[in-house]
Amino acid sequence: RLATISLTQPLQLRPTNKKAPSSLQMSSSAPEPRKAGVSTPEELAAFVSSAGDNLVVVDARHPDPEVEPGDVKSLAVAGFPSSNVIGEGEYRPRAVNLPWSRESGGMDLLPEGIAKDTPIITHCGGGGRGQMAKDFLESNGFTNVLNGGGPKETDCWAVFGEK
Repeated sequence: RLATISLTQPLQLRPTNKKAPSSLQMSSSAPEPRKAGVSTPEELAAFVSSAGDNLVVVDARHPDPEVEPGDVKSLAVAGFPSSNVIGEGEYRPRAVNLPWSRESGGMDLLPEGIAKDTPIITHCGGGGRGQMAKDFLESNGFTNVLNGGGPKETDCWAVFGEK
């Protein structure tokens, strides 16, 4: 006989010491932990809000799948900015693509005229190269930089991905 549950009252669960048979145990579906240095969605939301139209998003993914095969998956979720001139593109207008090079350990710097205290979010597919890009920009004098992870970090991406 099946039990019925009233949807008008909260469901109360009681802990039990009984262990389910191994054939019935569910596997954990907890998300993977964020990569080191990736900001939380709350940090990103506050940062984006305070930055307003001054925000710059640096997409550190590489356009050549031969160089970075892993970027193919994230590019299927979110493409590159439609323009590499901040504020001019229709898709991701606050973003520029400055690929992080694992080979050289660097990337191009932001275009001339970007102040060193400009609020910047770096990202790649999941945060590793985004962190390297953040560190690189900071080592070149930029002082207001966060690592946003990338499309893989869906809760973070929801905050700034369309910027």
